[in-house]
Amino acid sequence: MEFSLEYAQQEDNNDPLKDFRKEFFIPPHGKTTEVLYFTGNSLGLQPKKARDIVLEEMDDWAKLGVEGHTQARRPWMPYHENFTTSLVKLTGAKESEVVAMGTLTANLHFLMVSFYRPTEKRRKIVCEAKAFPSDQYALQSQIAFHGGDPKADLIELAPRPGEHTLRTEDILETIKAHKDEIALVMMGGVNYYTGQWFDMETITKFTKQHKITIGWDLAHAMGNVPLKLHDWGVDFAAWCSYKYLNGGPGCVSGVFVHEKYHKDKKLPRFAGWWGHDKGSRFEMPETFNPIASAEAWQHSNPPILGMASLLASLELFDRAGMDALRKKGVQLNQYLRFVVNEISQRTGVPINIITPDSENDHGCQLSLVFPNNGKALFDHISEAGVIADWREPDVIRMAPVPLYNRFEDIYQFGRKLETAIEKTMERNV
Repeated sequence: MEFSLEYAQQEDNNDPLKDFRKEFFIPPHGKTTEVLYFTGNSLGLQPKKARDIVLEEMDDWAKLGVEGHTQARRPWMPYHENFTTSLVKLTGAKESEVVAMGTLTANLHFLMVSFYRPTEKRRKIVCEAKAFPSDQYALQSQIAFHGGDPKADLIELAPRPGEHTLRTEDILETIKAHKDEIALVMMGGVNYYTGQWFDMETITKFTKQHKITIGWDLAHAMGNVPLKLHDWGVDFAAWCSYKYLNGGPGCVSGVFVHEKYHKDKKLPRFAGWWGHDKGSRFEMPETFNPIASAEAWQHSNPPILGMASLLASLELFDRAGMDALRKKGVQLNQYLRFVVNEISQRTGVPINIITPDSENDHGCQLSLVFPNNGKALFDHISEAGVIADWREPDVIRMAPVPLYNRFEDIYQFGRKLETAIEKTMERNV
């Protein structure tokens, strides 16, 4: 690898996915340049086709009114079915196991109605200590709802002293040590803070060996890393679609429920009419008869305008293929690591990368720790047109994503980072 414009441009020219960048709007920086956008892990960029699809739904609404439920160019009643094929590819699921619905944390709550069933003996939940706060709030409130004590019943997995990420063997050891007390293991597939991709297959299979239910929050994994939820034996999962999936702010979420639960009508759930058997739904029966699929966890008819934009992005995922996206994502991550280390050596400023370096342990994201003046450096690069993400107390998160980021973006970031460090050092002299 080389820290040079020529090298970066050569890599871009050889990139089989290079044309996908043209399918997205890149925000401007000033009047003549584009920002260097590295926050696809927070909000993906807008596909150019998204506006057209949303406007098509608006036009059908204007022309058809209520008849759009059956006569729109994409009929609204079964609208969620438009996403199934793409979601199957992205999750490694069967068609019956996935559905686009709701919002992420709400979906996790609805799923835990079914899959967190504490008993007097088994009532604890295992999660990572630095899970996304919304997950911790959800888990704490579920424990309290069932009459438990969140401080006692939530087992939080923390890294070893002096380390930033979790070791798989430590996760497994904790599960084994508390196997007779645990009702549920629920973790983020990729940790939002460090960017660590957990060994989901090993953790899932070990958990199931001890007859413990396991679910995954895939907010930072979906569209980022390859998944095989069915083959791994995952019980349930949920994700959002506004990060790597580029669905737009607050776009629809989705869930996975393993097929072994689909015919269990006695499984507790909070029911809604869109989860009722399709054949008799409009007969308005008094008794809920769940669809024998993940669709049974739906509650209301699909939010068409909130879903439409996602179709544009999933079309691009289908064209690109997850294997090719993953390959480029690893290459971009490696080059970003190289550039960060190069700038650290040039300036003499230590930059600690807390994301694991093995490609089996990370997705697109790279989390950087600056020992001094981290926020000042972040403000400098932001003013220079770098869109990254600051997380207290000292982390800059960056995610070069393969659909629209280039190697040249990373090179240009390195130049701006070097300038920012030099300016910060001058002010501290």
